[in-house]
Amino acid sequence: MIQKEEGLKRRVGVLGLSANIVNIIIGSGIFVLPAIVASYMGASSIIAYLFCGLLMAMIMLCFAEAGSKVTNTGGPYTYIETAFGDYAGFIGGFFAIGSNLFADAAVSNALVNVIGSAYPIFAEGLPRFLFLFILFYGMVYINVIGLKQGIGLVKFNTLMKLIPLLLLIVIGFKDVTISNLYFENMPSIKTLGETSLILFFAFQGCETGIIVGGEVINPKRTIPKAILISITTVVVIYVLIQTVSQGVLGSDLPNFKAAPLAETAKEVMGSFGYMFLIIGAVISMFGYMSGTILNSPRVVYALSRDKVIPIKALSKIHKSFATPYIAIIVYATIGFILAISGSFEQLAVIASSSMLILYLGVALSVIKLRKSEKEAYDGFKIPGGWTVPILAIAIIIYFLSNLSTNEMIVTAITISVLSLIFLVIRFLKQKS
Repeated sequence: MIQKEEGLKRRVGVLGLSANIVNIIIGSGIFVLPAIVASYMGASSIIAYLFCGLLMAMIMLCFAEAGSKVTNTGGPYTYIETAFGDYAGFIGGFFAIGSNLFADAAVSNALVNVIGSAYPIFAEGLPRFLFLFILFYGMVYINVIGLKQGIGLVKFNTLMKLIPLLLLIVIGFKDVTISNLYFENMPSIKTLGETSLILFFAFQGCETGIIVGGEVINPKRTIPKAILISITTVVVIYVLIQTVSQGVLGSDLPNFKAAPLAETAKEVMGSFGYMFLIIGAVISMFGYMSGTILNSPRVVYALSRDKVIPIKALSKIHKSFATPYIAIIVYATIGFILAISGSFEQLAVIASSSMLILYLGVALSVIKLRKSEKEAYDGFKIPGGWTVPILAIAIIIYFLSNLSTNEMIVTAITISVLSLIFLVIRFLKQKS
């Protein structure tokens, strides 16, 4: 059963939450995404963006309804735990934490690699270690001293990462060649499905951005509104970026998979544009890190608060700053260890499938929470009855069916191990 929030203060409004979500979704992926998608579908790539945006919007509508019903901090974990109990919450919470930790480790390494390409001193050894240390624990300091400071940094990073992308869109349109956007045939369902599966991961992040639900002002209205604003913003920006990149580089776009946007900017604005977009990529990755270290530790806090994890210290709130400071420190420390060890690469497959399972749990939670309503409900409710939740469930199952056999085996083993840990914890609780 969800416990009452103790010590957390509601300070995040629509703008702050929208910026938080956009900051997480538009991470490092968009700076390489156009070339990858173009290699699958060429000029018809825009269709995949619209298709994937529609699919993701349905899943996020489920988040919006669940988020307006369950307003405690913890995001998707809290929704699943409220609907299905401790065991489902335990599995969902660890999948949420694990996928975010591996993603943090990957992005932080990508960030130091980009900087290392410009300044080789950071490429390896002690300077690389110190850079990652300062990155993780600098974020810890900012987010421990207060949510206001953390959200303020998120707003700043969101603005800074959008500026180079918006400039590329605005300036780049004058160099778009219409013939580069022309395609004769619609893509096949198989090709569209394969491409959308890749794009699906580029749209991830909303679930992390709304973890701060327990600190949102008027969450029943703020959360749905922020999700609508952020998803619409992301889809429009993605479509425009793909249009400009495809329109400027044409059939050469798939050849620049390392930095397609920087290459597009080079064609449009010269060497300055190239460096400007490289800097934009660094800011975007930094912004992603600031967002996840603001949000993800609150799942750790929520698991401890609800006694799913029997470590009471993780749910402590700082007396002066009103933040879950121990959860933040522990989360960042694990992420830092993964980042410097590089061992996360062998477990990256878990991160790719865990988010799909988490989405499935949230969509199912919407149905369960509706059935359990005993009183009139004045929060957000998805229009169209059961249509959207059921479609979302079908879409997620479709994506999961496209995982490789090895991915399915690793996912099944992970769930089995977590189930065993849960049973051991429950046994120890009963015994004590």
